[in-house]
Amino acid sequence: MATEKTKGRAPAERITDAFLALLAEKPFADIGLGDIAARAEVSLGELRTAYDGKISILANFTRRIDRAVLDAADAPSPEETARDRLFDLIMKRLDTLAPYRAAVGHLADSARRDPGLALCLNQLGLDSARYMLAAANVSTGGLRGAARAQGLVLMMTRILPVWRDDQDPDLSRTMAALDRALEQAESWSRRSDRAVDLLCRVGRKFERRRPKRGDNRDAAPDKATPAA
Repeated sequence: MATEKTKGRAPAERITDAFLALLAEKPFADIGLGDIAARAEVSLGELRTAYDGKISILANFTRRIDRAVLDAADAPSPEETARDRLFDLIMKRLDTLAPYRAAVGHLADSARRDPGLALCLNQLGLDSARYMLAAANVSTGGLRGAARAQGLVLMMTRILPVWRDDQDPDLSRTMAALDRALEQAESWSRRSDRAVDLLCRVGRKFERRRPKRGDNRDAAPDKATPAA
């Protein structure tokens, strides 16, 4: 039921809150669009106007979390490494997600049983990861950037289960796991950069050796037309 606090909110945000509340109670697949509309106290027509479906609602929730983290992030300092900045950003993200811990848990459990949902969540994660990397002053362009974004998404899938079970007020287990994951990510990133450099060098060599259009050096020369 909508409370006095939520009644004044925009329908789209009330719908997102309602969906997250339902997700804290049961698996993703068990939540129907009618359930969401009823919990948000909107009509199905209003729900359809605001969102295409449950994945669309999750996309809005992800943007909401991104905005909160980005707004709270400090400007990058020259004294900080990219690893330090990412550590702070990820911990801010987990702090922002704290009220939704049960919902995040049910969503992760559902994704393990539903490959289609897992693919959709991976895409949402990539969109978010690009902003997190940009906030850490890490390039997201080209093959390297794509690999870094995917690496961050995979790293978060390993950190979230630790965070879900971490009952320490200071999240010491989560911070230790994140520190180890970032160290592994740095090593993986260096290997990935070397692989990308190798691919680029091979590509440039191939481009130089490829015959240009109209290059007929292997064709037989035209014969002169005999006089009549």
